[in-house]
Amino acid sequence: MKKVHILLLIVLVAAVGVVLSLSTNTSTYAGFNEAKQHQGREYHVMGKLSEGKPIEYDALKDANSFSFTMIDEEGTEMLVRYNDSKPQDFEKLDQIVVIGQMKNGYFEAHKMNLKCPSKYNNNQVPTEFTETSF
Repeated sequence: MKKVHILLLIVLVAAVGVVLSLSTNTSTYAGFNEAKQHQGREYHVMGKLSEGKPIEYDALKDANSFSFTMIDEEGTEMLVRYNDSKPQDFEKLDQIVVIGQMKNGYFEAHKMNLKCPSKYNNNQVPTEFTETSF
């Protein structure tokens, strides 16, 4: 075999290895029920804070951990423990995406994407930004 063929074969094997390693670490969007069925697998769960449920955070005890109750898009309520500091204005969020896995009856998140509420609602647009007729 020529050196070019050997080099192309090595590049091809490396490319296949990269594709396989990337495909095994992917996570999918799901609800808490599916995450319960496949413990140990990473999921993205989208939902919102459960109203009336406490948010447990004690900066003196552990500043890099807090827990809250979340309702996923299917209506399932679950305790979520997040291993990082509590975001500012966390209670005012419209939507949360937690990324992690189920452990011992709760969802352990290592990453969180937050959607803040809109600054303006349709009925509260300042007058300088409303349409006017001339």
